Amino acid sequence: MRLAFISDLHGNIHALTAVKRFLAEHIVNQVIVVGDLVGYGASPGPVIDFVKREGWATVLGSSDIRVALDVGNRVDRAGVAEQVLTWTRGMLSPEQMDYLRRLPPGGRIMTPVGRVRYAHGSPLDPEKKLDLMAADRELEALAEQLGARVVVVAGTHVPFVRVVGETTFVDPGSVGLSLNHEPGADVAIVDCVGRRPKVTLHKVPYDFSSSAFDIMAWNLPPLIADVIRTGRMG
Repeated sequence: MRLAFISDLHGNIHALTAVKRFLAEHIVNQVIVVGDLVGYGASPGPVIDFVKREGWATVLGSSDIRVALDVGNRVDRAGVAEQVLTWTRGMLSPEQMDYLRRLPPGGRIMTPVGRVRYAHGSPLDPEKKLDLMAADRELEALAEQLGARVVVVAGTHVPFVRVVGETTFVDPGSVGLSLNHEPGADVAIVDCVGRRPKVTLHKVPYDFSSSAFDIMAWNLPPLIADVIRTGRMG
């Protein structure tokens, strides 16, 4: 069984389209979106429609929560992100907002190597991020509690894999706003065969200049366009 995990699409339709072409060349059994369809990018509606049309398994991300449940505009969340999320709320149709509200906080799937658990934040608390740099004993305890051989979380925008004991922890990075100092869309492919799952991290090239142009055309913060072009913040 081969699974593809993508996350943090952030309204970047150009990156998402390139990822679909990439996945057509790397046959997978299932594509799973680990949250944050919206936020930052200039095409939140088209990204939601794209994922819905593809029928990919999708969970709720932190930006999705702040848009669909209207929990933004907090003093401690002022800045570029909140500006774009406010703009995003005005761009989505009632149907698209309802789609986000109906997304589950997490999911699981049984594979030949054991259970895979996935969520945007911590599988035990969607309001918190899981620290994949935590002590081994903390991650081992979580894996035992989840009964999982693979745990996939997101939100850092940086691809990452760590094996602790018998469990593989994965952050697939970001499709729409990667921060690992290289422009492109991040994809994690997990081959669930043999004794231990095999994870490969991919950087998919796409027309990031068009994504950056869309940001400027909608008068969204120029900083976002710079991040899209460079793969780094600041």
